[in-house]
Amino acid sequence: MSRKQNTAEEEGGAIDLTPMLDVVFIMLIFFIVTATFIKEPGVDVLKPEATTAELKAASILVAINDNDEIWIAKEQVDDRLVKNTLERLYAENPKGWLVIQPDKKASIEKVALIAEAARKIGIEKVSVATEKS
Repeated sequence: MSRKQNTAEEEGGAIDLTPMLDVVFIMLIFFIVTATFIKEPGVDVLKPEATTAELKAASILVAINDNDEIWIAKEQVDDRLVKNTLERLYAENPKGWLVIQPDKKASIEKVALIAEAARKIGIEKVSVATEKS
């Protein structure tokens, strides 16, 4: 057998992977576009305990640390800018939940401030994160 005949036989049995790669990339694009990304608050808090704690999915997380500082999307937010920041995040994901993560030592006034701002924007699904006791 000559060298040209071997090469022709090998090429005839090759599998074209281009269509499979097309399908894989289309699926990857689909999952990236439809994914919901959670913006972390940027600060760890020690949550209060509750006997009726449930696990809920969230897309907007707001943390209040023990110094009553409000953290949203890894940035400290001034009290006056909470509503604007929540409005921007809610516009990105209007079907999402808002979860407030207060520290055990955080004041209830800060929780009420965030809940009131969410109510004014139109966020209906608001939860307060706690640890199950």
